[in-house]
Amino acid sequence: MLNNGNSGVAMSLAGKVALITGGSRGIGAATVRMFRRAGAKVVFNYRSAAEQAEALVAECDGSEVCLAVQQTLATPEDGEALVRAAVAAFGRVDCAILNHGVWPAHDAPISEMTSEQWRTTLGTNLDSVFGVVRAAVAQMKTQPQVGSARGHIVLISSTAGQRGEAFHADYAATKGALISLTKSLSTELIGEGIYCNCVAPGWVATEATAGVLSDPEVSKKLLSLIPLGRPADVDEIAAPVLFLCTPFAGFISGEIFNVNGGAVLAG
Repeated sequence: MLNNGNSGVAMSLAGKVALITGGSRGIGAATVRMFRRAGAKVVFNYRSAAEQAEALVAECDGSEVCLAVQQTLATPEDGEALVRAAVAAFGRVDCAILNHGVWPAHDAPISEMTSEQWRTTLGTNLDSVFGVVRAAVAQMKTQPQVGSARGHIVLISSTAGQRGEAFHADYAATKGALISLTKSLSTELIGEGIYCNCVAPGWVATEATAGVLSDPEVSKKLLSLIPLGRPADVDEIAAPVLFLCTPFAGFISGEIFNVNGGAVLAG
């Protein structure tokens, strides 16, 4: 029988530390806010948006519970440095949210794509993810297990990683790799209490997509591929990420959580 005295169901991460990459804007910033509302201490990185990062820290109750780290993520070593910064700040890492990435906005046919673009995209979207994950897992293994989970890893992929994206083969290849990485990590780590899942957004209204979505012709074409008929709000991506790091997702591992308004079904 339900206890009618309860006002709601709390997805609490009190006492946990979350590392969120690409946290200064867009989906990352929304995720930082949501994890703080759930009670977690948060470390996030930014590359150049210092003013936005500082404002977000202030909004989230200050550096004693929310820390911004200026850290480029382009190599495995960059990722490892960020994990070290998180541990130095708050002593542990319970949740690692791999949200950062680049999507070169210009169309690049594969016959014309430069080696520099290919290497840059893979370095940011894949190599640095490997570095963060490697270091975060090593850290999680040293921490005492609380409840059913020793740690959580959530990788942010994309619909492009599932159905490809013409003229953006570099981006699609990295996001597809994250899906395979999710499944590999889950099989390897779930027996040790470390959960790994993936959230795969479709089009989301952010600063990064504002130029594309504000073009009437392009926007009409893109939205026609989304059965729901609109892009996602950033909180609609952040909330599933949070859920996957709570005990409510205690029987979910290796899952590709589609948050795309039904777009893959139509793709």
